[in-house]
Amino acid sequence: MPKTSGRLLALLSLLQTRRDWPGTLLAERLDISLRTVRRDIDRLRELGYPIVAVKGPDGGYRLSAGTELPPLLFDDEQAVALTIALQIAATTPGDGTGEAAARALTTIRQVMPSRLRHRINALQITAVERPTTRPTVSIDGDVLLAISSAVQAHEILRFDYGSEIADEPPRRVEPHHVVTWDGRWYLVAWDLDRADWRTFRADRITLRIPNGPRFKPRELPGGDVTTFVVNRFRGADDGSIDWPCQGTAILDLPAATVALYTHDGIIEEFGPDRCRLTLGSWSWPSLAAAIARFDTEIEVVGPAELVDAFGHLARRFARTAAGPTPA
Repeated sequence: MPKTSGRLLALLSLLQTRRDWPGTLLAERLDISLRTVRRDIDRLRELGYPIVAVKGPDGGYRLSAGTELPPLLFDDEQAVALTIALQIAATTPGDGTGEAAARALTTIRQVMPSRLRHRINALQITAVERPTTRPTVSIDGDVLLAISSAVQAHEILRFDYGSEIADEPPRRVEPHHVVTWDGRWYLVAWDLDRADWRTFRADRITLRIPNGPRFKPRELPGGDVTTFVVNRFRGADDGSIDWPCQGTAILDLPAATVALYTHDGIIEEFGPDRCRLTLGSWSWPSLAAAIARFDTEIEVVGPAELVDAFGHLARRFARTAAGPTPA
């Protein structure tokens, strides 16, 4: 590769790794003069890369967004990471981007150096869906982009939802966030007609255009979108991220073992091969059942409702173990 071309590629790679680059630092990293940096920046601009000058004591440069997509440059680590991400997207059902991801992966592989292509070809990803009774749904990428754009622009959305009759007035909402939960896309929004916060499945939204006027965003209950979404799917609307029922028990198992099977609880060491588990659930019986799934001795710390729930389950299980009542 000619020296000048190699230097341009190195310069472009540096510009992609951080927002602002002082000219003197670029010259130092590339071991060239500041005058050569300016000349190489001009060459990259001629090739279509939108590089802007940054004002300041030292001056500098920034690679910004342009009106067209110029040739992209990735280092080895970026190329590998990108192809892995595309493989995952291509084999993940439900979001409507699988086909586009597969085509993008083919394009990148065609221009990838052989040393990297061999590494990527050794990685074969197979998507295995967990058993579920819920059918997989796909989402139109254009709809998702339109919703996200309205969120960013703070514009009121108008849409038909699900099986609602087409000639009925559309939903009018102030869109706030687009989120994913358990493999599905949701819109978090303030429903203007119902005067309440709602979550809408994006695959059930049929947009009506144009959008409505701009709005000033409201503050979400709980203070942030994570708290709000977790609350809604847990069935809690009081602004607390805690489960409706929460209790603590001591298990005769090492904390490391319990941690392997606990994704939403607090685990503390409590002596040799014992741990203290604090967990939450929808109801006291379901909380007791969640703790009882560990095949070990259990000592309830509290509250009393959890003790009562274990008694309730014990009586139920005893009736089940006794078999059917004679007719």
